[in-house]
Parts: sequence; structure tokens; C-alpha cells
Amino acid sequence: MLLVKLIIIILLLAVIASLFSGLFFLVKDESGNKRTVKALTWRIGLSLVAILVIVIAGLTGVLPNKQF
Repeated sequence: MLLVKLIIIILLLAVIASLFSGLFFLVKDESGNKRTVKALTWRIGLSLVAILVIVIAGLTGVLPNKQF
């Protein structure tokens, strides 16, 4: 269970880093490269992987589903 939580935290931190790199390239990049698009594509991909890990961990019972 701890490993799954660690993977989720690492994925979410990578999403945040990709988001800020996309913002940096959007504001500072004058060369016309596609670095902003690549950074945002990575963010979308990492977000999808994080969602899949959470769903699979929830369905298999690795992450407890507490009812309040």
C-alpha cells in the first residue's frame, strides 16, 4: 500500500513539474519550438497514468475505500 501511495505522489509531482515547465516555455520561449505542447502532452499522459493507478489500486483493494 505504501508503494502505491509513493507512486501516486511521484506522478502528481511530475504533473506539477510538467505544468510549470509548460508555463515557463509559454512565457519565455521565443524560438517557436513545440516545447510548450510537449510539456503539456506529458502532463496529460502523466495525469492519465495517475488516474489509472488510482482506479486499479482502488478496484483491487490496495487503497482502502472508506465510507464516511
